[in-house]
Amino acid sequence: MSSDPVATNECFDIEKLAAFYDNALVEDDDVRIDDYLESYEEVMKFFLLMGSVFKFVSSDVRTKMNILYEFRKHDQVEEQKHFDTIKTMLLYEKGAGLLVQKGYVSGSRTLLRLHRGLEFVYEFLYRLKDVADDDKAHTICRSAYDDTLAKHHPFLIRKGAQVAMLAIPTRGELLNRICRKDDIQRSIEILPIMLEHMRIVYDRIDQLYTQQDLHNLP
Repeated sequence: MSSDPVATNECFDIEKLAAFYDNALVEDDDVRIDDYLESYEEVMKFFLLMGSVFKFVSSDVRTKMNILYEFRKHDQVEEQKHFDTIKTMLLYEKGAGLLVQKGYVSGSRTLLRLHRGLEFVYEFLYRLKDVADDDKAHTICRSAYDDTLAKHHPFLIRKGAQVAMLAIPTRGELLNRICRKDDIQRSIEILPIMLEHMRIVYDRIDQLYTQQDLHNLP
């Protein structure tokens, strides 16, 4: 699977993303990691199609995704299900004392960083859906960032991100950049539905971290 949508002429597919989030739901309170990673592959297209604007988050996201892919691969080789869902991962790593083990790269900590990034994406797209095509999108992005990821970033990253966001065009220009030209209206129509699915996934994960008291993993 390519990690460069620009090179492969792929666009951000909002309808496909909605399906990934729907498929990720397990039972009444869990999220399947494979489908979550598939959804993030689509989110990565969004980041990469935005170019250097989201460089402050896209490179870190890819690193985190690769860590989780390795955990899933190890699960399959060992015929285990420690990293099958987010709940099984949290319970396994916490119960085995791995979260305090020196030198251990934690899947729970890794996914928490992706979870925070997802909140930013959700807030940006949620606020973007209600503005006009000729409205500047950088103010929407800045407010979404300040309310989400900025809380977890050091000063220099915050300042760099805020400067980069000034390059974000109007909503109409942004949609032309990230969506297929013949599919923009469909993307606009499906966006609220996708955001509903995204929010359900986000809230489930947030609740799982709350139940295990793991929101502040170092």
